[in-house]
Amino acid sequence: MDRREAIRKVALIMGGTVLGAELFMQIGCNPSPDKVNDLFDQDQLLLLDEIAETILPQTSTPGAKAAKVGAFMTVMVQDCYIPEDQKVFTKGLSDLDKSFYKKYGSSFLKGDSTSRTEFLKTLDEEQKKYAKEKKPEDPNHYFSMMKQLTLLGYFTSEVGATKALRYLPIPGRYDGCMDYKKGDRAWAL
Repeated sequence: MDRREAIRKVALIMGGTVLGAELFMQIGCNPSPDKVNDLFDQDQLLLLDEIAETILPQTSTPGAKAAKVGAFMTVMVQDCYIPEDQKVFTKGLSDLDKSFYKKYGSSFLKGDSTSRTEFLKTLDEEQKKYAKEKKPEDPNHYFSMMKQLTLLGYFTSEVGATKALRYLPIPGRYDGCMDYKKGDRAWAL
């Protein structure tokens, strides 16, 4: 084999590699723009944001939407929940919106804050009753999971830790007996 033939073969191999990778990226790797991950789409993400914002609304501190709690929930459910709990969560999310529509005549996203709050309070009572009667092998209630993820996502976010809680990036000495005044915010860890 002479030098020119070797260069031609290397160029063919390298060109095929580059073109093949580019073709693969264009055809095989583009996720659907509506999908957030394997379990959730954009509409479900918006619904989770609104549910979280209803649980932790914006007041003098930013709400759950500012902390992007909906996106946090989609990651946690996909990456950390067992398949059984993933099914319960996603089915519950769908059932929540259907039940809201049946009761109020609109989707949860289009509902007003009063009806959303009233509806979630009813769901909260339902999940508390379920938790009392639940057997160990029974799955968790979907609204219980949503509430837990909302609180975890919010208070571990930068917004929640710095705006809703008191935060010291470099703690000083340990003081086990600090004065507490009624109305003081809790400390972030």
